Amino acid sequence: MTNTLVTLGLVLSIITLSCKKDIQPDKETALLSQHDDELVQDKLSNKVIIEWNRVAFEAAGGAAEANPLLASRINAMMHIAIHDALNAIMPVYEQYAYHQQENCDLANPFAAVASAAHKVLKASWPDSASMLDAKLAASLSKIPDGPGKTQGIALGIASGKAILALRSGDGAYRNPIADVPVSSVPGVYNAVPPFDYMLAPFWKSMQTFSLQTHDQFRSSPRPALNSDIYTRDFHEVKRMGEINSTLRTVDQSAYAKWWYEYSDIGWNRIARVKSASSNLGLYTTARMFALLNMAMADGYIAGWDSKFYYYSWRPYTAIHAAATDGNDQTRADRNWDPLMPTPPVPDYPSTHSVLGNAAAMVLIHFFGDNSPFSMTSTTAFPAGAVRSFKSFTQAANENANARVMAGIHFRFACEAGQMMGDKVGKWTLDNHLKPLH
Repeated sequence: MTNTLVTLGLVLSIITLSCKKDIQPDKETALLSQHDDELVQDKLSNKVIIEWNRVAFEAAGGAAEANPLLASRINAMMHIAIHDALNAIMPVYEQYAYHQQENCDLANPFAAVASAAHKVLKASWPDSASMLDAKLAASLSKIPDGPGKTQGIALGIASGKAILALRSGDGAYRNPIADVPVSSVPGVYNAVPPFDYMLAPFWKSMQTFSLQTHDQFRSSPRPALNSDIYTRDFHEVKRMGEINSTLRTVDQSAYAKWWYEYSDIGWNRIARVKSASSNLGLYTTARMFALLNMAMADGYIAGWDSKFYYYSWRPYTAIHAAATDGNDQTRADRNWDPLMPTPPVPDYPSTHSVLGNAAAMVLIHFFGDNSPFSMTSTTAFPAGAVRSFKSFTQAANENANARVMAGIHFRFACEAGQMMGDKVGKWTLDNHLKPLH
């Protein structure tokens, strides 16, 4: 650990001195950043990474994002390219896809970050090309012309190309809309209105970013339909998740809607909020966002593996067809509707809960758990409503609980998702982009 401290302090001092003609750090940033339980010098502003994380959100459609699976994959690729480009200028952390080293004097890190992000996003979201070109021009306009800028641009493009090549054959762009066979077997997934399809069942075997295999952390079997756990959770979601429930509180309804937005949107916003208000430097921020988005991308893959392995019905179907479940403690209600629309995939486990816990695990590593934040959500009601949290654990728990209050998951599915998310987050931290010693 001492070697890591000395190396990173020396590295970033060299960057600051030898590239001072082309680098103009924000004087308000740059103090000390914490990682691996040590304080290390990382004095370059992280604003360019925060800006491009927001650009990635816009390129995916913003609040109208249509495919969170694809967005999570592209977010991970973009942040890997950013991380690899920086660590090609001066190696501080392990690289992922791009391993060529560059001379610090000939590569501006801010130009490299913007160009890497732009390369991945433009190749992945071609419909957003004009917006992305404008964002790149704005980023590069802040950097003085010269060999540092030129080489930084070339480095960023090369790093972007490396991750694009690595993922070029993963099949992510297949048609995500699939038919749902009708089943009368109790416990088996059926389509839930208003959707008459299921989303991207092929994602269950997608090439992972961090995990060794897509089924590495497959969930344990769900509770039997006649078990006490199933009975308990059936009654809870039936009572609390109903659209006109008289038992759900005003606050429970509020957070059910607030957390309804896609996980890749919400947890990247949390990371932006914390990065902007903290003292994380450029290199540490690049690593944090890369690990965060690798963990969330693999959270979707691992979650999809278990969802389509168990192929479990949603609360809507379970409540409508309770007369067939062999459990004399449940009662059917053919008029029952959930508070929020049910996503078009099987119930078990809740991938919303997987991603929440995976993201929280990464953020806790970088910021500590007792790290308060406040923000709004794209699905907040009323629009713009702000929620505040004392810790990432509190946020992850409310994120999971929201799916029960929304009427779209059994609690056992959320608990299984949180367990999986913890494993995915820890694995990603333990096995990728490690400090060089």
